[in-house]
Amino acid sequence: MRYVAAYLLAVLGGKAAPVAADVEKILSSVGIEADTEKLKKVIAELNGKSVEELIAQGREKLSSMPVGGAAPAAAGGAAPAAAAAEEKKEEKETKKEESESEDEDMGFGLFD
Repeated sequence: MRYVAAYLLAVLGGKAAPVAADVEKILSSVGIEADTEKLKKVIAELNGKSVEELIAQGREKLSSMPVGGAAPAAAGGAAPAAAAAEEKKEEKETKKEESESEDEDMGFGLFD
């Protein structure tokens, strides 16, 4: 992913067709050492292709993927899930309060 992200940054920076040196420069600026084999593969796959077209194709593919159910089912299932999460949070807070009060009941402090 980092190679693709750096490639896209180079395109945004004005390079129509970034080369490996452009991507390496971006990666090294944030302290990442580039793997030449992976970088060559990314450059070869993206060479001669329009980034805008690739993004559009990716969006089409993502839009056809199922995301986990219909909206009414998701809305109905969200409330119980939120309630369960809130209950777990309250349990953790209660346990934390209990453990703190147990420490206080020992009859001495750490620095006494």
